[in-house]
Amino acid sequence: MGESRDRTETVLVHDDGAIRTVTVNRPDKLNALNAATLAALQAAFDAAADDSSVRVLVLTGAGPKAFVAGADIAEMADLSAARGHEFSLAGQRLMRRIETLPKPVIARINGFALGGGLELAMACHLRVAADSARLGQPEIGLGLIPGFGGTQRLLRLAGRAAALELCLLGAPIDAARAQQFGIVNRVVPAEALDAEIKAIAAQLSRSAPLALRGTLEAVIAGGECAIDEGLRFESAQFALLFASQDMREGTRAFLERRKPEFRGE
Repeated sequence: MGESRDRTETVLVHDDGAIRTVTVNRPDKLNALNAATLAALQAAFDAAADDSSVRVLVLTGAGPKAFVAGADIAEMADLSAARGHEFSLAGQRLMRRIETLPKPVIARINGFALGGGLELAMACHLRVAADSARLGQPEIGLGLIPGFGGTQRLLRLAGRAAALELCLLGAPIDAARAQQFGIVNRVVPAEALDAEIKAIAAQLSRSAPLALRGTLEAVIAGGECAIDEGLRFESAQFALLFASQDMREGTRAFLERRKPEFRGE
């Protein structure tokens, strides 16, 4: 799938081998999430989940200023309570779709990741930020709370103290502090961001797809259940992989001192 060149499209998709980049394409609005963009992102991730040629996804925002600077306030301003609920549920469905995708999703945080943008980044499996990025949940200033899962994922990623600080005070933090909180995995100079993303995505694209999927499912499930249940799930996933050709290839390659060639079988 080549990259869409239509500037009117809210989401662009580009494939480079097994790596698919999904770009929120509203740079004039700092890539703010409106209903149409949420729907386009949902469709893009649904398609990626069903495409066996895609092994890794990178999610980013168009332009130099923003990953995603939040939900579209102009669209939100006149929503009723019922419509606001629908908007929240649509955002949460998208975030959950990304979080439970059976393929790794890397957030390339090139600028502002605020409100819905931070919620979008937190739904990804790995987050790499430019040192110039700013992250936060500023909804309190609008008389709102995060509605796309921000309170829950911040709590799980960064803990109660950090979640309350970001959501109650609403002030953005820099990428270095976000890394201290555990919200982002890596922080690199802005000029090195693309190289870092490319290296991580390339490594993941060469990994065993079934093992990647098993890891993602075990970690996500384990974060939402008691440890004994999580351990049972891990053991079941571990055992299933012994029936895969990739596991045979990986062990043979190790013993033969060569690089494995995984096929997702």
